[in-house]
Amino acid sequence: QVQLVESGGGLVQPGGSLRLSCAASGSIFSINAMGWYRQVPGKQRELVATMTSAHSTNYADAVKGRFTISRDNGKHTVYLQMNSLKPEDTAVYYCNADTVLGLSSNFAVQPLGDYWGQGTQVTVSS
Repeated sequence: QVQLVESGGGLVQPGGSLRLSCAASGSIFSINAMGWYRQVPGKQRELVATMTSAHSTNYADAVKGRFTISRDNGKHTVYLQMNSLKPEDTAVYYCNADTVLGLSSNFAVQPLGDYWGQGTQVTVSS
């Protein structure tokens, strides 16, 4: 069993900052990519930022220069520092873990698949 728990969402003013965190727990051997997606009502879920275990990053054009993703592989935790927030950033932000490998009871590596967090609301408004 793997769980992703997000925290750090809330209400901020335009131009403000917020830091999201997401911790994966379970018998995890490795996670290929961790990242953040966001979704608003009536829209498709969209990529915000991802990072591989080798720290290669991918950002949506809308957040480049404002958001920074970071990751602690040892803690299986990913962060999203959001600066210069805009009302258009308002959404539910979901943590994602892609291609999770776990350990069986005899320590064999086995694929566990992909996981999503429950989401955390970010609202940017004056």
